[in-house]
Amino acid sequence: MELVSIQQQLSLTGKVRARAPLRLGFAGGGTDVSPYSDEFGGYVLNATIDKYAYATLIPRKKGLRFHAADIGVVWEGEASEGVPLQRGVELHIGVYNRVVRDYLGGKPVPLELITHSEAPPGSGLGSSSTMVVALLQAFVEFFALPLGEYEIAQLAYSIEREDLGFAGGKQDQYAATFGGFNFMEFYHDRVIVNPLRVNPANIAELESSLVLFYTGVSRESANIIKEQTQHVVQRDASRIQALHDVKAQSVRMKEAVLRADWEKFATSLRSGWEAKKRMASSISNTTIDQVYDAAIAAGALGGKVSGAGGGGFMMFIVDPTRRPEVIRALEKFTGQTMTATFVEHGAHAWRVA
Repeated sequence: MELVSIQQQLSLTGKVRARAPLRLGFAGGGTDVSPYSDEFGGYVLNATIDKYAYATLIPRKKGLRFHAADIGVVWEGEASEGVPLQRGVELHIGVYNRVVRDYLGGKPVPLELITHSEAPPGSGLGSSSTMVVALLQAFVEFFALPLGEYEIAQLAYSIEREDLGFAGGKQDQYAATFGGFNFMEFYHDRVIVNPLRVNPANIAELESSLVLFYTGVSRESANIIKEQTQHVVQRDASRIQALHDVKAQSVRMKEAVLRADWEKFATSLRSGWEAKKRMASSISNTTIDQVYDAAIAAGALGGKVSGAGGGGFMMFIVDPTRRPEVIRALEKFTGQTMTATFVEHGAHAWRVA
C-alpha cells in the first residue's frame, strides 16, 4: 500500500472495532501441533461460542499507544517500523510490526490499539490466538487489506508462532476466523476447514447439555506443548498412540454431532479425555481430577479440559434435566460455573463514527 493511501486512511474520521469468537475444542486438540500434524496429519472438532476477544483501532496524529484493558497494561512510544516487544502488549506489537512490514510498505503509522477479552489468558478457549485474529481483522478493515479467511488465520498463526515465538497449534486461529462448527484437517503444507451443517435442533440440544467450569487457574500451555512435541520428536510410541487416539475420537464425535447421537458423543468425550491425559504428564492434576469426578458423580456423561490442559476451562456434557445437579456439585469447588451459546460467525470488524 502506498504512503498516500495510508494517509488517506488515517484521515478518515472514526475508528474501527473488531471481535473474534472464542472456541470450545471438543476433540483432536494437540494433533494440530507440529511435528505431529506435519507427519501424521491432525483432525480437530471445535465450535465457537458467544465469548469474544475485542480490538479497537483508533488513528492518531503521532505516536503509538497499545492498551490491554483487561490486564491493565498500557505502552506508549514512537511509531517505528519494528517496535520492540513489551510485556503485556506483545500481541499488539506483533500484529502491528507484521502489518507495517508486509502490507504498509514498511511505513510506520501512528495509531492506538485497545483490546480486551471475555476469557483470561490460559483459559483453554484459545484467547491469545483469538486476540491476534481480532487485531488483524481491525487492520484488514481499516486499511482495506486484501486478505481472505484462510490468509488471516495463517497470518495470525505465523505472527504468534514465528514472530513472537509462542508455542501452540493452529486450530485457534482458524476457529476464530471462520466461526461455527468445524472439522479441521492439519497437514504440513495446508489446513482444510470443513464447516459442518449441524441441524439447529442438534445445536440447541448440545447447548442445553453443556456446562463449563473455569478452575480459576490460568495455565501455561507452552510447557505442556513442549513436552508433547518432545514425545513426538523422540518417537515415544505410547505418547504418539495417545495422539492417534485423540485424533480418532474427533472423527467419531463429528459423526455423533451430525447424527444427534448424544450417547456416542459422550462416549467419545470420555475416551478422548482419557487419551489426552496420556499425551503429556501435566495435562491433568489432582484438582482437575477431583472436579471431573464430582461432575460425573452428579450426573455428567463426560467431560474434558478445553485447551492444552493443566487448568483453565473444563467442559461437561450432561442430560439437560440433570444440569442443575452438576452445577451444584461444581459450585463446591473454587472456580466459576457457566453455560455458553454457539455462534456461527467468525471474526468481523466495523467502523464506529
